[in-house]
Amino acid sequence: MTAVPMVEIHRGPVVESVHSGHAVICDGTGRIVQSWGDPQAVVLPRSSAKMIQALPLVASGAARAAGLDAGRLALACASHQGAPVHASMVRTWLAEIGRSEGDLCCGPQPSRDKDLRLAMIRDREWPGRVLNNCSGKHTGFLTLARHLGAGPDYVDPAHPVQLACRAAFEEVTGEASPGFGIDGCSAPNFATTMAGMARAMGFFATAQGRSDVQSRAAAVLVAAMIGHPLLVAGEGRACTLLMRAAQEPVALKTGAEGYFVAILPQRGMGIALKIADGATRAAECAIAALLVRLGVLDPAHPDVARFLNPPIRNWDGLVTGEIRPVAGLAG
Repeated sequence: MTAVPMVEIHRGPVVESVHSGHAVICDGTGRIVQSWGDPQAVVLPRSSAKMIQALPLVASGAARAAGLDAGRLALACASHQGAPVHASMVRTWLAEIGRSEGDLCCGPQPSRDKDLRLAMIRDREWPGRVLNNCSGKHTGFLTLARHLGAGPDYVDPAHPVQLACRAAFEEVTGEASPGFGIDGCSAPNFATTMAGMARAMGFFATAQGRSDVQSRAAAVLVAAMIGHPLLVAGEGRACTLLMRAAQEPVALKTGAEGYFVAILPQRGMGIALKIADGATRAAECAIAALLVRLGVLDPAHPDVARFLNPPIRNWDGLVTGEIRPVAGLAG
């Protein structure tokens, strides 16, 4: 099967563009509850896999040994916007494990927090590695590397940290990964199928009901994400706003190139979504639609509507169209 239409761009009475994609909903047993497109499509989940990459940090005992609280674990799963709250927490965490910004392999990135970015421009400050949206994940990698007594090149695919991440990834997806790409933050990003990623999210969604080490670690990470939506993304971001707007606990995580996942603990279900052309606007619309379909989000909530049916405005502020899910996607 190929990708199917999921999101339409309307301008007046005309459907101007269509975004196609794949989506899979799995329960905790790995059974596909519902799907769109091709469940066997091989994908790179990008930053949507961060809670999987954080599993070894918790399961190994490294998080406990370092005294990491729920906020730091949420940051380990985050694609944060480099706001002062994120940067401050990362700097403190690095200091606590005896590391510095220079030990991060994620590369420098300008803050996506408007006020901080403008202040840095005025003060002629350069973008920093702690401002990178993946700096929490990388500080988690450093914490795990220290716990394992491993070397500093923790993004090397052959490094013990990445070997642990791959093992965890293959365990929760239930599939051998066919390979990896190097992510924007320089870490390996392992490939799987759409069904595999949805299966992994179903694993996380039902983790609180199991007692094995990996499940206990997954449950801790889900609780951290749900308890700290601001740290997972930031003000104005889809993950944060939709988690806050949800009518039940839900963990949401975006990924580059149109990826999105959802973990629904009360329903014991996980969702994986990929927009084929990589459009973020379509991924945000489609994940909102699927969560409305399931009754997790109220379409009338203003923070839901801003992603489910956002207006398109021209340079004069006039509404010229809207983004909307294809008929039937939201139920």
